[in-house]
Amino acid sequence: MAPVIAASAGFLIAVLWFDLMFDVQVWPHRRAAEAPDSALASSAAYYRRVTTDASPMGRLVGLIMAVLLIGLAAQAVSGDAPIWVSAVSFPCALLAIGLAALRVFGRARRLGSRADSPAVQSRLARSILRVHLVCLAAMSVLLTTQIVAA
Repeated sequence: MAPVIAASAGFLIAVLWFDLMFDVQVWPHRRAAEAPDSALASSAAYYRRVTTDASPMGRLVGLIMAVLLIGLAAQAVSGDAPIWVSAVSFPCALLAIGLAALRVFGRARRLGSRADSPAVQSRLARSILRVHLVCLAAMSVLLTTQIVAA
């Protein structure tokens, strides 16, 4: 199971990396009431593509998340790895996937619509960046744990 888990985690880290390339555009303006329209427009166009226009390809990320969770469950049940690996990996996966499902996707879709004021769009973009950084840290710990245990 470790190769499936590592591949799934690596894929999700790559997706996060692409997201973060757009998210970081608001970082230099984190203390301003509003991020510049150029940063918001760029991020919004990206998130519109990946949450709305790219369907059904966008579902691949959800499928990989499910594969990761199934792989982690199989690893824990089969005893393929020491218990500490599951004890670290499962919470990391649940944190990252939970945040993505409950916080990021809806906000990214909303940002992609550009229906809100620039101040609201700025708050959305900043919150997506913060959550993506937490997700990246969690997935990196998961992948590192799997590699160390292998």
